[in-house]
Amino acid sequence: MHAVLISIIGIIAISILIYMLLKKNDIKMILLSLGLILMYIAILLGNELKVTQPTGTNLLNPFQAIVDQFSSTLVGPGFVILILGGYSAYMNHIGANQVTVHALTKPITKIKSIYLLAPIVFLIGNLLSLVIPSASNLAIILLATLYPVLRSAGMSRLTSAAIIGTSATIVPTPLGADNVAIASQFHMSVTDYVFQKHALISIPTLLAITIVHYLWQKYQDKKHPEELSYSSELSQNKEQDSTASPKVSYKGFKAFIYGLLPLLPIVILLIIFFTNIFLHTKLNISVQLVSLLSFVIAVLVEIFNKKHPQIVLKETSNFFEGMGSVMSIVALLVSAQVFVQGLTSIGIIDLIQKTMQTMNSSGIVLPVVMVVFTAIIVLLSGSGTALLYAMIPLLLPLSKAAGISPIALSVPMQLAGNLLRAISPVAAVILIVAGTTKLSPVKIVKRTSVPMVFGVIMMLVMSLLIF
Repeated sequence: MHAVLISIIGIIAISILIYMLLKKNDIKMILLSLGLILMYIAILLGNELKVTQPTGTNLLNPFQAIVDQFSSTLVGPGFVILILGGYSAYMNHIGANQVTVHALTKPITKIKSIYLLAPIVFLIGNLLSLVIPSASNLAIILLATLYPVLRSAGMSRLTSAAIIGTSATIVPTPLGADNVAIASQFHMSVTDYVFQKHALISIPTLLAITIVHYLWQKYQDKKHPEELSYSSELSQNKEQDSTASPKVSYKGFKAFIYGLLPLLPIVILLIIFFTNIFLHTKLNISVQLVSLLSFVIAVLVEIFNKKHPQIVLKETSNFFEGMGSVMSIVALLVSAQVFVQGLTSIGIIDLIQKTMQTMNSSGIVLPVVMVVFTAIIVLLSGSGTALLYAMIPLLLPLSKAAGISPIALSVPMQLAGNLLRAISPVAAVILIVAGTTKLSPVKIVKRTSVPMVFGVIMMLVMSLLIF
């Protein structure tokens, strides 16, 4: 009877969370509220609530649990995310992001083959997501800079829209907030998680998606030749082409230095990673340290370039303002931890673990079920990361119960969410692309669905075989 009651409470809590997620409500407060309610229910059921500093009364212990989660998150993955947010904001302020975008997109204008452009733009878009992690922001930049070029080259609106809409997918980067959060949960170096686990699946999947994109867009254009007509907008796009490109004032070696700055933390981490492999060194430099070092280098570059140290130092405030702009991600991580602590306190996690231990082939079933669950939520809500952040604290206990590596659960869920976002007609990135290109979101999704679904199936099969 006790197990039935726990199950009912857990199902109700998760159902409310899913409903609010689909309604696009602020998931942070929902997670916090549900976590608090579950902890109070656990107290009523006679369960003990674990906190670092008991308040002396059960009425306040749940709030102490929230304080504990903030304390542990802010000194762990939260701090990494804050540092990365600050660095990204500073790169944008000094114009380094624009230089990188310009350097990567300029060669495209020289390519004459329409369908050769499709896979190249897709790969370049994924590279740019290292600098601009937001799928929506990246789409806006590509629509302003590349879309007129692609249309003037003769690429159909739907092919252009599909390529741009799928640009931010699963490129492996130690600077990604989701990678930071997962690696911290697994007590791993984010560099090891990304380059030794994530990249094993994501890189082959990305390359395969590139080929499928090429074949699918070419097939669809031949099947629907009427969609190639764009004469009424050609002159307009040519005018946009001359004005929409990023205003880059740096040239030569200076442009190279500024273009490198946004990627500098990744470059340093890669150098350390390969140095440890080939020279058998034991360097263990964190993302936080690398990002701070890169920030100092960027400030020195600015001082050398502008010759006004006081002005440059004053502008470093953008770094700290950028840290504040990503505080919502840290709050989401804390809220997810509080929600999971609530589920744990009522005993639902122990119940799930015991149930899975009695199941046959749970090691194969669980990743598949979680990917399907992720697919449903992402397609209906349009968010590729909200569910992932909510589920991160559950990855270790669920994988342990199923007798599998937590990587076998995290990688499929993570990649599925980021890939399937591009086939949700309510996803922000699809709506932005649809609004700019004057196309129906459903038509765009038809063009993005085959490459992305192929990618999900491929990465799931690879994850099951490798992990």
